[in-house]
Amino acid sequence: MVRLASYLVADSIESYRADHIDAENIDAVFDPSELDEGLAFRQSIPEDLTALLHEWTRGFCPLNTIEQSLSHLINTRSNPVQRTVGVLTAEDAMSMLEPRDILIDCTGARSLIRDYLVPFVGTPSAGANTVNIRLEYAIVITFLYGQPYDCNEYCKYFKNIENAHYKFVPMVDRTHFDGSVSHVTGIVNISPDDFGAMPSRFDDGWLRSHFPNVAESMDRFIDKIKQETKGEIVGDMEIVRIPLDLYRARNATSRKWRAPGFGDHVFAKSPVFLAGDSAIGSPYFQSISLGFECAMHLAGLLSQRGLSMTDMLDRYELYNYKQWLRVYMRSKMIKHNKDLFECVDDRFALLDKLHIY
Repeated sequence: MVRLASYLVADSIESYRADHIDAENIDAVFDPSELDEGLAFRQSIPEDLTALLHEWTRGFCPLNTIEQSLSHLINTRSNPVQRTVGVLTAEDAMSMLEPRDILIDCTGARSLIRDYLVPFVGTPSAGANTVNIRLEYAIVITFLYGQPYDCNEYCKYFKNIENAHYKFVPMVDRTHFDGSVSHVTGIVNISPDDFGAMPSRFDDGWLRSHFPNVAESMDRFIDKIKQETKGEIVGDMEIVRIPLDLYRARNATSRKWRAPGFGDHVFAKSPVFLAGDSAIGSPYFQSISLGFECAMHLAGLLSQRGLSMTDMLDRYELYNYKQWLRVYMRSKMIKHNKDLFECVDDRFALLDKLHIY
């Protein structure tokens, strides 16, 4: 289940920067003219796609629903898009390129093309074009609850007051009431050893059998929700364990291949752009919104017929770097606040995490 950020459908600069964590970051990183340009492009998006974006920012929906809706939109429009489904390697993609073709890689965190954007001899080195910051290991617990439910920082604190080691924390903006059901996604920080001992996916029964202390923190939190709202969990819990990584491609385009000396390489003649998780990935479930944001910017650049390819590559690189700064600052702030929250009743542990100057 995912929910897109409201800034994707912002109709003013004020609504674009409405997030209390993000507002100052946006002002610090972006020029007003860049924000105006992005807003103008949003207003030019066709109504059918705009309607979908509004729907996805109002509440939670399965990721597959977004993928299928976009595929249906492409298939039913009157346009020259030709879709071919199949397995593709980086070498396959490179061999298909003709001069002046444009390749957009949106193959996700394990991007096919990312490491190929740094000039190399032989085979590109794994991770050569990636900056990765491991913030923490966590389990993510998702469930449906049959009553309206919301949880601010006071709620998070008092419902965790008996949880000494593992804190069940509903994520930033990850509780949402939709009709008669609340969609709740909670995160529990775990150790590297815990992470290594857990499968990638499991249910609450497995958690109670193998990690009872973690399960107790979850159950205490949920029991307090039930006491307040008189509701019950609907259906099954879904639990995944994930490393929360913040990463970016050092190069989001093939700009490096256009330097003197590489004129014979296919990327010198056919530009490449990374989009979505191929370019930037962030924890706390910000990535999908960030991917849409970068895709909108790239579409806006491609629509400017008079823009030279050099300028287009440079502008896309700069925009991705600014989005990286934005999400880096936001993610580090969330992580720091979570660290403080987890030791708020331990005065000396709290002071150890504070660095005033």
